[in-house]
Amino acid sequence: MFNYLRKRFASHITERSRRKARLVSKDGRCNIEFGNVEQSRFVFLIDIWTTILDLRWRYKMTIFISAFLGSWFLFGLLWYVVAYIHKDLPEFNPSINHTPCVENINGLTSAFLFSLETQVTIGYGFRCVTEQCVTAIFLLIFQSILGVIINSFMCGAILAKISRSKNRAKTITFSRNAVISKRGGKLCLLIRVANLRKSLLIGSHIYGKLLKTTITPEGETIILDQVNIEFIVDAGNENLFFISPLTIYHIIDKNSPFFHMAAETILQQDFELVVFLDGTVEATSATCQVRTSYIPEEVLWGYRFAPIVSKTKEGKYRVDFQNFSKTVAVEMPHCAFCLYNEKEAKAKEKKGYDNPGFVLAEVSEASDTKM
Repeated sequence: MFNYLRKRFASHITERSRRKARLVSKDGRCNIEFGNVEQSRFVFLIDIWTTILDLRWRYKMTIFISAFLGSWFLFGLLWYVVAYIHKDLPEFNPSINHTPCVENINGLTSAFLFSLETQVTIGYGFRCVTEQCVTAIFLLIFQSILGVIINSFMCGAILAKISRSKNRAKTITFSRNAVISKRGGKLCLLIRVANLRKSLLIGSHIYGKLLKTTITPEGETIILDQVNIEFIVDAGNENLFFISPLTIYHIIDKNSPFFHMAAETILQQDFELVVFLDGTVEATSATCQVRTSYIPEEVLWGYRFAPIVSKTKEGKYRVDFQNFSKTVAVEMPHCAFCLYNEKEAKAKEKKGYDNPGFVLAEVSEASDTKM
């Protein structure tokens, strides 16, 4: 009993460590960390637009609110300084004939309110700049221009964040598992992908990368070595008609990295299959990329996907997403090498071969039979 629990615990720890080593999560996020970067973080300020777009929403909204409140308060201080220098404040007891730079600024609070009204162009009409101070006129112009710049940048960043094609990628889903079965007489690795929206992805292209650790003949260990995996559908892998779920497949031939794997050994392999789908969003014309990954535990040998498309009595096609990731067991050779050897053996049985050493000998019937 103790040995059984120990094995179960060891297998659980091994499975968890392998899951942690996944480079690309199921929802497409990359699990990678950069360390000891020599360049300063100020290089990200050079491309400030991309930096703002990549921020999380909580940080973006903090910057959005801080930019407006900070500019309103800063210019409120400047308006207060102008009123203080010109002695427009009540503590200076201005005369009746005194013309202030800004009407009805009595303190820091009223200066902040005037800054707010100026920058967002509210214009209540109670506080206004007079022609008495050239400094106030230039400050009004400068704040108006800077306010337009802040409005354009921050509102544009919010709009770009909302309309990013990354959100469109969330409506593209892959099957939970990949399966290996025969398709058209060939051994194939199959994955199902679906578009949850009725709008299409224009110019869709799908491909894959197999990530594994390899050792070169020179003894160099390459971690995350990438091998191209070609995925196709019956109509090709370019310009997919992505109106209904598609089953993409990779032919496991002698050039495939899966050729030397078998049903008994695939779980012992150390690889990660990353699948990419690139396309253009029909509504916004923005490029979009969807990605997911499969580890050996998520590749099922000897299974196929259950059908999900049917036709109703009204003549409409119905997609049942309840069976989207459902698989059905099928009879399969335990390795690709066995399948191709079996096909070659059957092909040889149908062919005849000439034997140059064969000699036809005629046998004459004996007239007498000796007992």
